[in-house]
Amino acid sequence: MKYLVMLCDGMADYPIEALGGKTPLEAACTPVMDKLAETAVVGLVKTVADGMKPGSDVANLSVLGYDPKVYYTGRSPLEAGSIGIDMKKTDVSLRCNLVTLSDEPEYEDKTILDYCADDISTEEAKILIDFLAEKLNDDEFSFYSGVSYRHCLIWNNGTLDIGTMTPPHDITGKPIKEYVPKHENAAKLYGLMKKSYDLLKDHPVNKARVERGLRPANSIWLWGEGVRANLDDFKEKYGLSGSMISAVDLLKGIGKFSNMAVVSVDGATGYIDTNFEGKAQAAIDEFRRGQDFVYIHVEAPDECGHRNEMENKVKSIELIDKYILGPVVEELKKLDDFKVLVTPDHPTPIALRTHTNDAVPFLIYSSAKPAEGVKDGFSEKTAKETGVYIEQGFTMMKKFIEG
Repeated sequence: MKYLVMLCDGMADYPIEALGGKTPLEAACTPVMDKLAETAVVGLVKTVADGMKPGSDVANLSVLGYDPKVYYTGRSPLEAGSIGIDMKKTDVSLRCNLVTLSDEPEYEDKTILDYCADDISTEEAKILIDFLAEKLNDDEFSFYSGVSYRHCLIWNNGTLDIGTMTPPHDITGKPIKEYVPKHENAAKLYGLMKKSYDLLKDHPVNKARVERGLRPANSIWLWGEGVRANLDDFKEKYGLSGSMISAVDLLKGIGKFSNMAVVSVDGATGYIDTNFEGKAQAAIDEFRRGQDFVYIHVEAPDECGHRNEMENKVKSIELIDKYILGPVVEELKKLDDFKVLVTPDHPTPIALRTHTNDAVPFLIYSSAKPAEGVKDGFSEKTAKETGVYIEQGFTMMKKFIEG
């Protein structure tokens, strides 16, 4: 038996008037998902328990069968592990976004114009992060470059008692005054944020970006703090050899800490311009080399939700269906009996531009044991109508694998 998870990050949404009262998933043309749903178990799953932050970290741990209340130690440590940072037990890791701030004289009077600085390239970002490291690294703080706008700050002998650190994608377009770190233990972190603006605003990389009509990456924004992660070995947990395919460090880190094979795909960007065909081929190659379980994570629907890009969100779902799910399912039909799980990790509603902890639709298809599914397509609406509901999201993986 082969097992495929098609994780469509942030795909779930609310009905949108401009789409005729449909969600992006309902509006999208998804013949592969819809065909699987006809003979699959379809329902809703609560991937993020009430009281927990609805981040991709918590939600993807849940989908993979790791109870976040047991295993979650923060978002950034998972990303840190994926880029090769060997954290000490006394280290605190923080996600370090490169963002675009407005140009008011006082830092706290600025507004976040873009949480990802126009999705800055990894090459440009590395120059900026390396520059900050040269100027600001010391015995206490160290900067590490990651992918695109997503980077890491390691705080030697740091503390998690720093108050609320707000994700920048939650406050895009808002003045930062109410959201800058205010806890006394976070004073040094806030100091780094302010210093970063002074160092980056006139950097040659940013001057060149402005000349090209792009937003400058003129500040860092720190959030997602945590300590070293420790996940159970996936194969020991489920008896399956697993592979993780994703463009983002967070999922690569989850794969690394659970001892899965982590596969990098050229041209995988985390946005709608990602290499969809490349991800499909990587999954096919993993199955062909004998892997039992492949987890394909696609960030594009989530990014489109954050950016309020309704048409692109619909398009991203269609591209996943056509260029990833379709080819991989056709390959699985040649290899063995197989199961497919299709689900988002959490909703990222266009109207809100951030995550929620609402239950999300899922389908579990088994080639060996067809079920009575839904005939009107795979969507939030049809999933709810079945009455199937998994209250504890981390239990879904066992149901998927064991039936």
